[in-house]
Amino acid sequence: MRTDLEIRWEIPPTSPGPLGRLERFMGPGKSHSESAVELLGAGGCAVLLAAGVWSSGIHRDWSGPQWAVVVLIGLDLLGGILTNATNSAKRWYHRQDPGARRARLLFVGAHVLHLAAMGLLVLGGDHGWILGNTALLLSAAVVVEFTPVHLKRPTAMAGYSAAVVVNLFWLPVPSALAWFAPLFFLKLLVCHLVPEAPLERRRDV
Repeated sequence: MRTDLEIRWEIPPTSPGPLGRLERFMGPGKSHSESAVELLGAGGCAVLLAAGVWSSGIHRDWSGPQWAVVVLIGLDLLGGILTNATNSAKRWYHRQDPGARRARLLFVGAHVLHLAAMGLLVLGGDHGWILGNTALLLSAAVVVEFTPVHLKRPTAMAGYSAAVVVNLFWLPVPSALAWFAPLFFLKLLVCHLVPEAPLERRRDV
């Protein structure tokens, strides 16, 4: 048993109004260090992603709306991966509340809009790609959500791995967009749906 660590599920109170809704969306009680890692990590990865896409030359063929979709989705995925991995997000989205499961599945379902935007605007109306990834996302999400808690992590990793492989061989995109599926399914299946104990170092150690 680790005596230098403790698990803290207590959710701090949030502000009323829009600020409180934002705090709950990001995870109430986010520490300054968590925010710093999110900002620096997402910012650094965004720079790498932008450099990679730019060096591929694919941007020369994109219109303004296509650029906007790629930039917004890229930032959302990178930021969302880190946000959903924080203690504050784990405490909130996996709290003991009858509505928590519905909230998690609605969060995942809302990301079908990402697939629609990418498939319709960036990939030239590739309906097969949209439908294929939608089926992968929703089926894997339901399986993970209703799997016993001790099996959620490996189940999520299995769903994630399957989605990445299917995208590589049967739902291909230009190489400059090959990052989308790994980041998309990592954010939703692994970071968002898997409950993890919010560990902290014991304050009396």
